[in-house]
Amino acid sequence: MNLAIVGYGKMGRLIEQLAPEYGFDVKLRLDVDNNAKFEGLTKENFRGVDAAVEFSTPSAAIENIERLARLGVNAVIGTTGWFGEIARARAAVERGGTGLVWSPNFSVGASVFNQIVAEAARLLARQQEYGAWAWEIHHATKKDAPSGTLLALVERMKKEGYARPIDKSSSRAGAHPGTHEIGFDSAADTITIRHTARSREGFARGALRAARWVAGKKGFFDFREIVNELE
Repeated sequence: MNLAIVGYGKMGRLIEQLAPEYGFDVKLRLDVDNNAKFEGLTKENFRGVDAAVEFSTPSAAIENIERLARLGVNAVIGTTGWFGEIARARAAVERGGTGLVWSPNFSVGASVFNQIVAEAARLLARQQEYGAWAWEIHHATKKDAPSGTLLALVERMKKEGYARPIDKSSSRAGAHPGTHEIGFDSAADTITIRHTARSREGFARGALRAARWVAGKKGFFDFREIVNELE
């Protein structure tokens, strides 16, 4: 299968390195040098592409999504910080009749972590003595804070019935690939749940598995909804 990489930074280069393991040949690489004003998103460039993986910037993501959908290209969106435009992205995919997988975090381990946090929030929702916090740390160059993953975790906790305040905080330092921590504290004890990424590799592998899965499909999918279907 042929793959396009939209956003050829550290993640894009890692995805290119790992792509052959997932049956992909990288046909197209778009970055600031050839796609600064979306000029690289053309029918000619994407002819024969089975899927695109998008790791660009929050300000460019929604435009990339809409243009890919208009070109009829199925996509995996790894950029965070654009999730206020989910309805707009879904509408573009429906108009284009394409398939798209999005997520604040493409790590399979982080997806399982999300489910564990949801269950803890559900179990503690009625235990009024427990307060909660949500914290994350990423490398100094990460654009959004709090991370999309942390915000999604907090929303999941609320959805599971945890209605009390959840204190959110972020740290940005060095080259840290990402740690997310959810905690519950009472006068009697503390529960801490943590996911730590050792490198970007888990995110890249999850995105490539999603790209292989979405090729040829139609619909708007959250990675967490399909993770158990991935091979």
